Amino acid sequence: MLTKVIHGSSAFSELASEWDTLAQNGMTDTPFQTRAYQQAWWTHLHPPQATLHTVTVWQSNEPVAIACFYLLDGTLYFNGCVEETDYLDLIASADKAQAAWTAVFDRLCSPDFPTWHALDLCNIPEASPSRPILRQIAEQYGFHWHEEINEVCPVITLPQTFDEYLDTLDKKQRHEIRRKLRRAHGAGVSIRQIGPEDNLEQAVNDFLTLLQLSTFEKRDWLNDGRRAVFHETARAALENGTLQLLFAEIEGEHAAALFNFDYKNRIWVYNSGLNPTIYGNLSIGVVLTAKAIEMAIENGRSEFDFLRGNEEYKYRFGATDTRIYRVQITRAV
Repeated sequence: MLTKVIHGSSAFSELASEWDTLAQNGMTDTPFQTRAYQQAWWTHLHPPQATLHTVTVWQSNEPVAIACFYLLDGTLYFNGCVEETDYLDLIASADKAQAAWTAVFDRLCSPDFPTWHALDLCNIPEASPSRPILRQIAEQYGFHWHEEINEVCPVITLPQTFDEYLDTLDKKQRHEIRRKLRRAHGAGVSIRQIGPEDNLEQAVNDFLTLLQLSTFEKRDWLNDGRRAVFHETARAALENGTLQLLFAEIEGEHAAALFNFDYKNRIWVYNSGLNPTIYGNLSIGVVLTAKAIEMAIENGRSEFDFLRGNEEYKYRFGATDTRIYRVQITRAV
């Protein structure tokens, strides 16, 4: 296998025709491997002193892997690491992973690659082949290897019907969801999904307003860079048919929202918003999440992924933990 290195953000344009095809066939194929997301994150959220270095792996003149890193203070990170991006990995198919990682490391350790002393690779899914491969390669090079659980991503495995789903919950939670759905229906709560006919920019702004109203932490978290990533990612996802931006409305007023991806037969709950000062007695956030789960089941989706975080409400909806890992590799001094 041959490798090429692209230094800087031109990687996103130079690899425009190959990137998403490789990602869609990759061992970790999530909304966060798409070129649109990766480019948006780098453009708006990369650390100021970081430099971008993308290693591509080729076999028989065909690209088989993309490893997109940024270098900061001598450490290489996956582009997108860490806070905003829930799943990261080498972009390569599972059957090419071993050879691709080997080729990537050969290039990283070559004299023409910028000097680095460590890799700090966050948010690798539990089932990824990268985890054992990275350990093996580190040992071959005599590098120090360390792995730890980064966070959990609670996921619901969806049954065939919403009633079957409710039956998987404990009696109290099942009763609460049904009661809240009935109350919301009686109060005239409606669920609206943003589509191509809608003003997407305004819809994302409305969502971000609700996000900031949700908690003081979210209000402070939403800086200009993250706002831009939401807008750019939403545009690309809507164009590709993978955006699920949902609003719970009462008399035309937005009360809650979910910014989801509908991708690869799974719903990925990226973020949420809620106005806690209105209709508090209706538990609109719970209602919207329950309706999103119901929609996912009706549309034949297999999983509902709450993404990172062990917030209690996720488990009340029946989610169980999957893990994402942080792998650190340090060169011998």
